[in-house]
Amino acid sequence: MTAALLRTAAGLVALAVSIALAITIGPADIGVTDVWSVVASHLGGQESGLTPIRDGIVWNLRLPRTLLAAVCGAGLALCGAVMQSLLRNPLADPFVLGVSSGASTGAVVVVVLGAGGGILSVSGGAFAGAVCSFAAMLLLSHTLGGTTDRVVLSGVAAMQLFSALTSFVVVTSADAETTRGVLFWLLGSLSGAGWADVWLCLGALVLAVAVCLGHARTLDAFAFGQDAAATLGVDVARARLVLLCVTALLTAALVSAAGAIGFVGLVLPHAARALVGPSHGRLLPVAALGGAVFLVWIDTVARTVIDPQEVPVGVMTSLVGVPAFVLVLYRTRRSRR
Repeated sequence: MTAALLRTAAGLVALAVSIALAITIGPADIGVTDVWSVVASHLGGQESGLTPIRDGIVWNLRLPRTLLAAVCGAGLALCGAVMQSLLRNPLADPFVLGVSSGASTGAVVVVVLGAGGGILSVSGGAFAGAVCSFAAMLLLSHTLGGTTDRVVLSGVAAMQLFSALTSFVVVTSADAETTRGVLFWLLGSLSGAGWADVWLCLGALVLAVAVCLGHARTLDAFAFGQDAAATLGVDVARARLVLLCVTALLTAALVSAAGAIGFVGLVLPHAARALVGPSHGRLLPVAALGGAVFLVWIDTVARTVIDPQEVPVGVMTSLVGVPAFVLVLYRTRRSRR
């Protein structure tokens, strides 16, 4: 227990330092002491001593964006760790249930077709689309028998269906400028992060962490297969439904705020297993903290590497994640020989 607490404390310190340093990086000359002054002033109701512009850069632009990157990274890594264990598939990630494709369809329908009459935001449309896609996956997998393989196949089917719907809407209804904006969102972007997004995603993350940690022993049992888990006293159908719903809803919230950011949920759980082993009581916190630190720095690089332009963060995670994905495939092949 002491070692686990030390790892968690070290991870939290690394995350706090990463957030503080990431906020200072950018065109405006802002130091760590400036960041602390702004945060303390807004939390304590005092003057920060900085100009309104510099104060706004920290509080309204960089801080919510960096915090959202941390929350998204933690949530995607957590979902990836749960999905890989629940489905007994080392290549599973948070998007295997088709949630990302559904969110993309919902966002495109709002942006291109104007659905919602201006009341429904892009994030709201993305969340609604993600929920619809997940519901379709659940219905299809239940119809096919509800086994682990059927869940994966149903997720692939939902993914292809909603990807096709997204492409159809964009090709038939969007102009060039709208298509460019939609493409940037689909590739994953934290440029529009606001405090509302941070609080919404943080609330979903806290709930998901509580539920998943509460099912840590259940996930350990799933590592031996569903039959073995049932023999150990696990209500397989109930546990799987709860964990699928929690991870899908968390993924939907993250995607609605930041778009589809790939490879975080695939790669970080494997890195965490290499550090602390397969026990989910240790694995889930380490994966979440590792994902948070990882995405904070990836987003920092994405917004500064070709300044003043910005690279979609999903592109950067893919550039880093593809070599790691190949390594996972290679290790999976060797383990099955």
